[in-house]
Amino acid sequence: MDQLDKFDKAIIAALRLNARQSISYISEAVNLSRSAVSERIKKLESTGIIRGYQVLLSESQKEGVSAYFEIQHKCPRCADVVHVFQAIPEVVTCRGITGDMDLLVYVQAASMKRLHEIREHIDAQTDIIKIKTHVVMSEWIDNRR
Repeated sequence: MDQLDKFDKAIIAALRLNARQSISYISEAVNLSRSAVSERIKKLESTGIIRGYQVLLSESQKEGVSAYFEIQHKCPRCADVVHVFQAIPEVVTCRGITGDMDLLVYVQAASMKRLHEIREHIDAQTDIIKIKTHVVMSEWIDNRR
């Protein structure tokens, strides 16, 4: 984000508020022409700064079940065990964390049965020392826009 100027930052802020708003609306908000805003958005997308757009549903509207797995492993680096999680399509995020555990993995599964299968698969890996599961019951705040 350091290489971005104030206009790029303003465009990103506008898109975070509502990624579906019109180029015209964004151009007025950031005080640039529509063509300049379009070009900047295309550049932000092509350079990978903007990686995509998504629909985020509240937990009450989702089918299935979601959970966080706290993972402790015995590899020298977290990157050495990430392949385990990349191979599971239900894994949404995998983040390195501080504390007793090494990774925090967020999973969205179609059913509790599938969530259990995923957990068993992870637990069976030789590099995994410990796994703690936290099933999401409710969502109160999600500011990932």
